[in-house]
Amino acid sequence: MKISKEAKIGLMGTIALIVLFFGINFLKGMSIFSNDAVYYLQFKNAKGLTKNSTVFADGFDIGRVSDVRYDYMNPGKVIVEISVDRSLRIPKACKVALDEAMLGGCTLNMHLTGSVEDAYAEGDTIIGDESNGLMEKASAMIPQVEPILAKMDSLLAALNRIAADPALAQILHNAEELTANLNQSSIQLNKLLAKDMPQMAKTFNQAGENIVTLTNNLNQLDLQTTLNGITATVNNVNNMIAQMQNPQGTLGKFMNDPTLYNNLSETANSANELMKDLKARPKRYVHFSVFGKKEE
Repeated sequence: MKISKEAKIGLMGTIALIVLFFGINFLKGMSIFSNDAVYYLQFKNAKGLTKNSTVFADGFDIGRVSDVRYDYMNPGKVIVEISVDRSLRIPKACKVALDEAMLGGCTLNMHLTGSVEDAYAEGDTIIGDESNGLMEKASAMIPQVEPILAKMDSLLAALNRIAADPALAQILHNAEELTANLNQSSIQLNKLLAKDMPQMAKTFNQAGENIVTLTNNLNQLDLQTTLNGITATVNNVNNMIAQMQNPQGTLGKFMNDPTLYNNLSETANSANELMKDLKARPKRYVHFSVFGKKEE
């Protein structure tokens, strides 16, 4: 049987459409030949979730979003159809949430907690968690952040004024000069230590050796004998002082008897008068004669 040219063109076109269909679905991430399990998720807000978005289970890619549609029979609800690996068992204690990304978009995350023995059947509807996502929490924090931003704006304005103040440049210049001076002083100190420190260390070592020698010499001295001699000397001095203070002793009478002092004072006065008279009348006491003694 001969196939007409038109039939061949139609067959080729049909095959091309089939290939195009499966190719587009493959590029969208949809499984072509595998039979995935289908579940339905119910949310109050789809938060921009799109078809063919990735479904994550504890951060792992487990499937795709097959469809997102509004539940017209139940206003205020959004149905999300997902296709996941048939071997995956979704516990009824799991939590499903939509997390908004910082730069837009939305991610479907499933937290599979609980026992797999009590799991959803294929085609069941899972109620999504309506807890606030990251962006909603950030939006709730904005009223608290606004006063902080105002304070930060005032702080930045104050910093700009300080930075524009000419005194700051002078302070920085002085600090630079001070740092340079400190560096120079440090260099000079290092040179001084390198030059004089060995000599000082040698002097300290010599002083330490002298102290050790002195200590050894002191250890070799018979200190007890020296102390005994000093004690005996002090006792003798005390005895002498006691004898001098005793009015009945010879030294006591010599020091305490006023008669001796008076006699010595009179003798000194007489000797003084004699010297004065000798100077005034020397001829009375000394006679010189060239021709001998004159007869009176």
